[in-house]
Amino acid sequence: MADITVRDHPEESRYEISVDGEIGGVLSYRREPGAPVDLEHTVVLPTHRGQGLAGKLVEGAFDDLRAKGEQAVVSCGYILGWLPDHPEVEDLVAGRKPPVE
Repeated sequence: MADITVRDHPEESRYEISVDGEIGGVLSYRREPGAPVDLEHTVVLPTHRGQGLAGKLVEGAFDDLRAKGEQAVVSCGYILGWLPDHPEVEDLVAGRKPPVE
């Protein structure tokens, strides 16, 4: 079984998911003081697609936000589609915006 981890990299404004130490995807965000974190874009690298990593990456990001006592505004198309199946994170969603192009 692969070792999968999700980590926040605030210096790069993104969460990264790693598979056995290799980056498999990223979730970019924008952070402004006093405002919810804007989750902007989720990307899984072509070599890691089809493994469910996007969902794991988003789950890991929401777990981290919960641990930090933060909320999110969602402008990522993938996450907007993911949210209806994950009511357990609805309390962390401060708002939704049209996806960033």
